[in-house]
Amino acid sequence: MLISEFDFELPDELIAQQPLRERDASRMLVLDRAANSWTDSAFLDLPKYLRAGDLLVVNNTRVFPARLVGKRDPSGGQVELFLIREEALGLWVALARPARKLSVGSRVEFGDRRLMGEIVGELDEGKRLVQFSPAETFRELLEEIGQTPLPPYIRRDEPARNSDRERYQTVYARESGAIAAPTAGLHFTPKVFDAVKAAAAEIAGITLHVGYGTFEPVRATDTGSHRVSPESFEISEAAAEQINRAKREERRVIAVGTTTVRALEAASQASGTITGGAGQAEITIVPGYEFRIVDGLVTNFHLPKSSLLLLVSAFAGTEFVLGAYRHAVAGGYRFYSYGDCMLII
Repeated sequence: MLISEFDFELPDELIAQQPLRERDASRMLVLDRAANSWTDSAFLDLPKYLRAGDLLVVNNTRVFPARLVGKRDPSGGQVELFLIREEALGLWVALARPARKLSVGSRVEFGDRRLMGEIVGELDEGKRLVQFSPAETFRELLEEIGQTPLPPYIRRDEPARNSDRERYQTVYARESGAIAAPTAGLHFTPKVFDAVKAAAAEIAGITLHVGYGTFEPVRATDTGSHRVSPESFEISEAAAEQINRAKREERRVIAVGTTTVRALEAASQASGTITGGAGQAEITIVPGYEFRIVDGLVTNFHLPKSSLLLLVSAFAGTEFVLGAYRHAVAGGYRFYSYGDCMLII
């Protein structure tokens, strides 16, 4: 299939720029795959769509402040580094802006020179290899100096960014390592989890550190040649057993977010079971993929021609998903990270 087939029209005003005051107040479009129909609902109604014994699996990764704004040394020109991946102590792959001004040997400063960086390698597509000093305290300084790495379609003035440190994080975030939030989880609150448990559904937590591969632009022209970059994940033995028990008992496994789907399917075996432990999710899910683990999905609305839209279309059917997207646009649903969500069952 051509990537261009996964396009849709979206007015700018439907791109959510601010989160709702209450996390769980979003709308929810419920897609029933068997009936090939959808229903307008609310996220607070999620427990009503669950069956006793359903297993809800969440991604407990935590976003770290991966955006650094500083100055070139000694010229003082503003630069921005978006941290992608740590290669060694204090050595990072980062997206650089403006990349043309940051060649090998260039130096940058952050936080009144408390943190320094030197460009030690030039990579493709505006990426740079940066050695930070002091390397030993880099993580501590990053927590203080770094900013929340919001997607580019969300525009903030600097004071408003401080509030995103808490809001662009799930209430169950535990394991630091993501450069973007698993946004389907942003809707959940303790009240919703209590209602899920009251519906006799179970909850399991796994970790996939959302990386650049999740949201980097799709550069292929067809789905067959598209590849998503690897992301690290970990599934505890206890969570793996919980998931495997649900599959043995033919109970539904409902993934919260496409990142959870990727971790579960990457860890799956041909037998339809999960193997616990740490690994790299190297899987690319596009239409035609046969799902082994996931039976349901909670997900936000995604960008046109994106890896995430391809994954959702693989799960529910391209025409069905795009039809639901057109309905959501006509109905004024809020899109992307701080937007509304879908439940696909």
